[in-house]
Amino acid sequence: MSSQKLDKSTVNKIHQGDCVEIMNSLPENSVDLVFADPPYNLQLGGELHRPNNTKVDACDDDWDQFDSLKVYDDFTTEWMKAARRILKPDGAIWVIGSYHNIFRVGATLQDLGYWILNDVIWRKTNPMPNFRGRRFCNAHETLIWAAKSEKSKYRFNYDSMKALNEDLQMRSDWFIPLCTGAERLKDDDGQKAHPTQKPEALLYRVIMSSTNPGDVVLDPFFGTGTTGAVAKKLGRDYIGIEREDDYIKYAQRRLDGITKIGDGEILHTPSKREQPRIPFGQLIERGLLKPGTRLTDSKGRYEAKVGADGNLIADEGVRGSIHKVGATLQGAPSCNGWTFWHYQDGKKAQPIDTLRQDIISSMTTPDSRTIQ
Repeated sequence: MSSQKLDKSTVNKIHQGDCVEIMNSLPENSVDLVFADPPYNLQLGGELHRPNNTKVDACDDDWDQFDSLKVYDDFTTEWMKAARRILKPDGAIWVIGSYHNIFRVGATLQDLGYWILNDVIWRKTNPMPNFRGRRFCNAHETLIWAAKSEKSKYRFNYDSMKALNEDLQMRSDWFIPLCTGAERLKDDDGQKAHPTQKPEALLYRVIMSSTNPGDVVLDPFFGTGTTGAVAKKLGRDYIGIEREDDYIKYAQRRLDGITKIGDGEILHTPSKREQPRIPFGQLIERGLLKPGTRLTDSKGRYEAKVGADGNLIADEGVRGSIHKVGATLQGAPSCNGWTFWHYQDGKKAQPIDTLRQDIISSMTTPDSRTIQ
């Protein structure tokens, strides 16, 4: 099941029409990521007013109205089948929804063979209050991230997400404000151009986490083009599908005014998992560590010497790899020896992982440092 290429005239374009028909016209296995913000089927019962009797501008457009839950489920199944057909074998999908639809959406994803990876809670820092005071304030929406299948080798830029989060592992609860202010597109009367425009910050995180520059991101419910706008900034290609003339007009105007952020290393954080595998013995072979060098943990509690064969030798006959000796001395089931063991660099203790990074760098930039 090999991937197919899209015609150049197809990408970086808004296609007007029915999303199922247009997706079915695209080559099979040709898209890297689908981001879908489908109708929520909100089932609003009449108009909603604030305490001062002003009307709330809620989503009551025709495209969000369905006659029954079965009709909505059939609609969901149809577009998800079309999306799965065009996803590459290692592709993935993100779907966002509220309590009105996300549980039905999730069940359909699983029924069709998608493999759920995470659900992410978008916690709104500025949610709309519950004016009637009869329920909790609805302060979040849910995103489901799923691979095309259980066997998919999906893309996850772990290190990029960690860097965005001040070097802490990114969690599945995201604190992001609603789309307001200058980012909110308005019509000629100053009203919202689209009732459910998503903030670019949300799409920034989605696209950065699960695609690489040059990947194709398809949005079957393009609206005013948030997905395309962020994809363009981040050097990804996009395909937008939208039925409504007005939304296309606003989206195209928005896209025409966007310039890509940059190229190469600006747009991509190399994953440590994708770096060349460097055995510890190479540090000795290259003279970066000499046999007999004393290594300790960061606090100097544990100690071992470097053997000529790449093993570490500690007291009481403990001998083995950097990982095995570190785990044995701590009485732990496992240990990352690269970050656990430190060498003395002048007066400062440095993790031996810095020497491994030196070797990786020396593949393009020679380095002659030797640790005594």
